[in-house]
Amino acid sequence: MSPQERRAGISLAAIFALRMLGLFLILPVFAVHANKVPGGDDLMLVGLAIGAYGLTQAVLQIPFGAASDRFGRKPVIVFGLVLFVAGSVIAALAENISWIIAGRVLQGAGAISAAVTALAADLTRDQHRTKVMAMIGSSIGLVFALSLVAAPMLYAAVGMAGIFWFTAALALAAIWVVLRVVPAAPPVPRATGRFAEVLLDGQLMRLNFGVFVLHLIQTTMWVMVPAALVASGGLPVAAHWKVYLPAVLLSFAAMVPAVIVAERRGWMKQVFLAAVGLLVAVQLGLNLFGEGLWPLATWLTLFFVAFNILEATQPSWISKIAPAHAKGTALGVYNTLQSAGLFLGGVLGGWLAQRFGPGSVSLTCALLAVLWLLAAASMNPPPRRVQAPATAG
Repeated sequence: MSPQERRAGISLAAIFALRMLGLFLILPVFAVHANKVPGGDDLMLVGLAIGAYGLTQAVLQIPFGAASDRFGRKPVIVFGLVLFVAGSVIAALAENISWIIAGRVLQGAGAISAAVTALAADLTRDQHRTKVMAMIGSSIGLVFALSLVAAPMLYAAVGMAGIFWFTAALALAAIWVVLRVVPAAPPVPRATGRFAEVLLDGQLMRLNFGVFVLHLIQTTMWVMVPAALVASGGLPVAAHWKVYLPAVLLSFAAMVPAVIVAERRGWMKQVFLAAVGLLVAVQLGLNLFGEGLWPLATWLTLFFVAFNILEATQPSWISKIAPAHAKGTALGVYNTLQSAGLFLGGVLGGWLAQRFGPGSVSLTCALLAVLWLLAAASMNPPPRRVQAPATAG
C-alpha cells in the first residue's frame, strides 16, 4: 500500500475503534447497573436501552450513506459523530431509564458506518481495499476484547455516568481524527445513488443477506456463550476475557494470511466461501461437541476466524461491484442489514433458548449459514483490475 493508503486505513480504523469502544464498554455492565436506575427493574426497558442503538442505526444507515454520496463523506461522518456525542451526554446526565433510552437512540442516529466504509473505498485502490477493510474489522475485534477486560474496572472507578462521559470524549477524539488525520477525500459524484438500482442487484443483495446472517449469528452467540462458559466451562464471568482475548488475537493471526491470499491470487470467492463453510462447522460443533471449557474456547476461536475474514471481504466486495455514483447508498443498505441482524439476533436467540433450549440456537444458526452458503455459491467473483501506480501521500 502507498503511504496515503496506510494512513487512510489506520485513521479510519481508529475512528471505528474510538466509537465502538464507547459502545462495547456499556454492554458487559449495563444490565447490572440498570437495577440502580429508576425504571431499571423493567427488563423490557433494559433490553430497549441496550438495543435502541441498533434500531436507529438500522433506520438511518441508508440515508447517511446516500447523503455521503451527495454531500461528501467527511461532513456526514462529522455530523454523525456530533449526534453520537450529544446522545452520550444525554445518557450521562440521565436520571431514569427513559432518558438513557433517549440517549441511546440519539447515539444510534449517528449512523456513520456506511460513510466511513465508503470513504475507505474512495481512498484505496481495488487491490488493497480488502486489507484496509481488514484493518477496520480488526480494530473492532480488538476494542471488543479490550472492553471485556476494561469495562468492569472502569465501571467500578467512574460508574455508568463516567462511562458515558468517556464515550463522548472518545467520539470527540474521532472527530479530530476525521478533520486532522484522515487524508483529504477525493470528490464524489454529486448525485444521490438510485435506491432501486442497489436493491435489484442480485450480487449486492446476496452480500447484504450474508452480513445480516453473520451479525444475527454473532448476537445469538453472545446470548448463549457467556452462560455456557459459566455452566459448562466452569469459568466465572469476570474471567471470560481469558477466553475472548486469546480467541480474538489467534483469529487475527489466521485472518491476515487469508486476506492476503484472497487479494494477491484473486481467490476472494474461494476464501469467502471457505469462511462461510467454517461458520456452518462452528455452529454444528457447538451443538454436538460444545461441552467443556476447551471445546468452547476452540469453537469460539474458529468463529472469530470466520467472522473476521467475512468482515474484511464483504464490504470490500460491495465497494468493488457497486456503481460509483451509488457506493454510499450500497454500503448504507449493507450496514442497515448488519444492524438489523445485530438487533434481531438477540431477540431470536433469547426466544429460541427459552422455548426450545440452547441447542436450538446453534442449529438455527447453522441452517441460516447453510442458506447463505448456497446463495453465495453462484455469485460472480469480484473483478480483478490492473494495478494502478501508487499515489504519493
